[in-house]
Amino acid sequence: MAFDLDGTLIPDAGREVPPDTTAALARLRALGVKVAIITGRDTPPAQVRLSAHPDAVATNNGGRILVGDDLHLEAQFSDSDLEAVLAHELHGARVVLFTADALYVDLPSGTQPEAWMVARQFRPLAEAPSSGILKVGFYHPGVADLAARLRQSHPHLVLTGAQTPYPHFLTVTPEGAHKGAALTLIADTLGVPHDRTVAFGDSDNDEAMLEVAGYGVQVGTLPLLAPHAWAQVPVQEDLGTFLQAWANRMERDGASVERRT
Repeated sequence: MAFDLDGTLIPDAGREVPPDTTAALARLRALGVKVAIITGRDTPPAQVRLSAHPDAVATNNGGRILVGDDLHLEAQFSDSDLEAVLAHELHGARVVLFTADALYVDLPSGTQPEAWMVARQFRPLAEAPSSGILKVGFYHPGVADLAARLRQSHPHLVLTGAQTPYPHFLTVTPEGAHKGAALTLIADTLGVPHDRTVAFGDSDNDEAMLEVAGYGVQVGTLPLLAPHAWAQVPVQEDLGTFLQAWANRMERDGASVERRT
């Protein structure tokens, strides 16, 4: 089972897995279920790791993948792709560059950093290295125009956001760095058949993951995810109940997951 974080496994901007979800995950793990976290964040909160006990963690929308303690992928921008992404022409945009070890932020004059940036001890964008960039984030009302330009000029890059529910936020990751590819790599590494994978997500960056999963579960009600989901948990707070019901079925009859054709 692969879980997005914000709005799925935890509340938006949350730091902990709710107790009922933690208990359900413990039951599922005892029944042999492997657990993966696949998130847009660059690092999951420590408390989430302690609660979920994931067998694999993919961050930066799938661009950096750890299975156990082993690093299996770290997708980085080429120099030319990064140059094109940063030539954004968004006056006053807040730009964040992510490496494996740090984040670098361009804060417009008079703009206050968000709490998560302060907690991560961010550095000025001017100090960012010229290589090793895994993800770029933009905060600006005009990100949809930038996304359209990049899709035309650099269609191999992966763009998420710039639409509901994040119309003012755009994330760009290197070629192949998306959650669908991450789920496939993790399943292969753990020896899980693709038709036995279950993915849970709530936002547009989860679309690829739900599409390739053997069984996709939408958390929330975002319309664009509905065609990719077999089941829906309309309210994030009900995920624990959904997972407990799944564990009940497994204990009762060993129900399998098979992808519809």
